[in-house]
Amino acid sequence: MNTVRTTLTGKQIVLGITGSIAAVDDVKLAHALRRLGADVQGVMTTAACGILHADAITYATGHETITRCGGLVEHVTYCGDGGSADLLLIAPATANTICKIAHGIDDTPVTTFATTAIGSGMPVVLVPAMHESMYRHPGVCACLETLKTWGITIVDPRIEEGKAKIAAIDTIVHKTERALSGLPLAGKTVLITSGPCRERLDDVRVLTARSSGIMGKELAREASRLGAEVWIVHGDTLSVPHVHNVYAESAGEMLTAIRTLCERQTFDYYLSAAAISDFAPAPREGKIPSGENVTVELLVQPKIILDVMQGKNRPKVIVAFKLGWDSRTEAENLLEAGADMVAANTPDVLGRDTGAYDLIRRDWCVHVEGTKTEVAETLWQNLL
Repeated sequence: MNTVRTTLTGKQIVLGITGSIAAVDDVKLAHALRRLGADVQGVMTTAACGILHADAITYATGHETITRCGGLVEHVTYCGDGGSADLLLIAPATANTICKIAHGIDDTPVTTFATTAIGSGMPVVLVPAMHESMYRHPGVCACLETLKTWGITIVDPRIEEGKAKIAAIDTIVHKTERALSGLPLAGKTVLITSGPCRERLDDVRVLTARSSGIMGKELAREASRLGAEVWIVHGDTLSVPHVHNVYAESAGEMLTAIRTLCERQTFDYYLSAAAISDFAPAPREGKIPSGENVTVELLVQPKIILDVMQGKNRPKVIVAFKLGWDSRTEAENLLEAGADMVAANTPDVLGRDTGAYDLIRRDWCVHVEGTKTEVAETLWQNLL
């Protein structure tokens, strides 16, 4: 299932495009930004127009592409003091453009927008793309370092086939989201458990829950978007992008992974969003023959969240998820045991991309309904 994200709703992004062959990716990039709710305005250099027609960007953004700064002083309207734009994204950024920006030279529409944006304190994201030898040039490297000291976000290229290729669109969008979030979780570490556990019954079969892992993934994405360094422990073979993925299939493996991570470092937040097995069958060797009734002994599993709360290197803030028809009552017990917040819900949210949750703390409760992306956003808002 895919959840709808609207993290850029209400944001205006100026998309600066310079003369790299990677400019052909900008139609897709503009569409990706707009899908998240952004209003995108394209600005192109003459060199970029020789690679990609301005009409293509006009179509992709829904606005006439700016190819020269005219009497309307567009660079000030969008990126000057009190300008309408929220962020300047330059993708791709050539070696020529990077070095000009670092030295305050503005002889193209894109560099003029950059000078204005940097001077006004607007967030700027720059995405280099060039041949690898150019990317290694000491002057280019020095200019990139200068831009970083100014607070400009540099999205590192992919080094492949002798080229410093433009970063993947998903990565560019993620870095843009981070730059616009204000980074309230910058410098913070977050540990999340996510998805179902799979407990071995025999060499073929497992017992598991109907959890999809969507909630945990959305919590991880939102924490990363807000600036945190995130670890997610789950059994999904598909990695969650932009975070550290730790694979753990069973509750026992998840407990071991959590203990190991907590021994290595201190976490600011622990969010227990996984459907961790309360019971596991006593496993049998081989395959249980079919055709006859079978009695399965279920063994009680240790409570991972209690283990974390009682550990020596306890995370500073612990959020428990409680699933059940009487989850509000059980939430109170978790708060008494040491949880800082409990997200309580009923089993009908399992496997769905929407849900209703009560976010419960000792002195208040917030009810939230919507997509799990929206729930994750609200949960983090209430933790900050």
